[in-house]
Amino acid sequence: MTSSSKNKTLFIDDEALSTLALLQEGLLAPAHGLMSQREAEEVDRTHLYQGIPFPFSLLFAPSGQRNQATIESLSLGETVNLVSDQGVVGEMTVEEIFPIDQAQRLMHIYGTNDPSHPGVRNTMKRLGPLSLYGPYRVEYPLIQDTLRRIQQAIQRTGARTISSMMMAANPLNRAHERMIRQATSESDLLVIFLRKPFTDDGLRYDIRLASLKQFVDGFLPRNRVLVVPFENTYIFAGYNELILEALLAKNSGCTEMLIGKNHAGLGLYYDKNHLNTLFDSLSDLGIRIKTVDEYVYCDICKTLVSTYTCPHGQHHHIHYRPASILSLIEKGILPPTILVRKEISAGILAALFPDRFDNVQALYYSLMPSSGLLETKTDKEFYIKLMELYQTSSLT
Repeated sequence: MTSSSKNKTLFIDDEALSTLALLQEGLLAPAHGLMSQREAEEVDRTHLYQGIPFPFSLLFAPSGQRNQATIESLSLGETVNLVSDQGVVGEMTVEEIFPIDQAQRLMHIYGTNDPSHPGVRNTMKRLGPLSLYGPYRVEYPLIQDTLRRIQQAIQRTGARTISSMMMAANPLNRAHERMIRQATSESDLLVIFLRKPFTDDGLRYDIRLASLKQFVDGFLPRNRVLVVPFENTYIFAGYNELILEALLAKNSGCTEMLIGKNHAGLGLYYDKNHLNTLFDSLSDLGIRIKTVDEYVYCDICKTLVSTYTCPHGQHHHIHYRPASILSLIEKGILPPTILVRKEISAGILAALFPDRFDNVQALYYSLMPSSGLLETKTDKEFYIKLMELYQTSSLT
């Protein structure tokens, strides 16, 4: 981006840049820009923006001593460059500068300002005492490319019912697969927003993306599922994340959003002595919200079942808890195929532990049945065949 070298400079990270780009591209509409002090105070008080449920105000309050010195030196009407590690990525014309209560800001986003909360701790480091308001523009091709891909998929398929799911797939397991199949059978097009956090959290994004694409390309109807990145910035980490996710899905062109009934953000909360659910707010957003049952493996039913329909007790259920499955994978253990499809497990382990074996070719041919032809085998192929040996039951 070309910008005047005479402008003063504010430094922002990729998380702030992504958030500004989401707002700029209309993905958080009805908000299309930052909020003034008056707008911010009204949104934080009423949790409404232009009559639409909105969890908290959208502010730009960069931290750091250099940024604070620059902000204090700015005059109203002055244009300032926005700079990230990639160089100049945008500019902003300052129309208003106002102080914010940082502790209260954290409360609005997370429902707490306790520093032991990981989201609070991360945001405290990047939240300054002064907020800037005014028109801005940034360049962030990833979000524009995501919008373009979704619109192309809708036009290509002629889809009218466009479902959306926000997933971490950390890792992708059989319960995820069942939910995706259910969503695919009930819509013309399913858009999976794959969470892409800015902090290390489990499996790398590229590994999770490869796993999801392998399942979609290999085991689902062609052109019915689209996987796009969803940069999980701090504004989506709060207890009201579902409201912003619903706005993002709607403004991306989706007609409905699917969420699991065990979603952490779908809890009950009290407001003015009334017991409410987030559905009271979500119903006004202009997108249909559907809940998906929790799936478990029942050792009596011998298949994946909904906890809502299975008549057998919890002691007969195997739960698909991502953290527990991930713990096995991170230790290099192949999860049973009842938990994770063997092709997915093999791909993940091959990516996490490259060159794990001194001579995988010799190991493969010494342990596995073969056609007699010597062919080069990958680590992934070795893991798949190893899992097939685990599944052999004649001697068990």
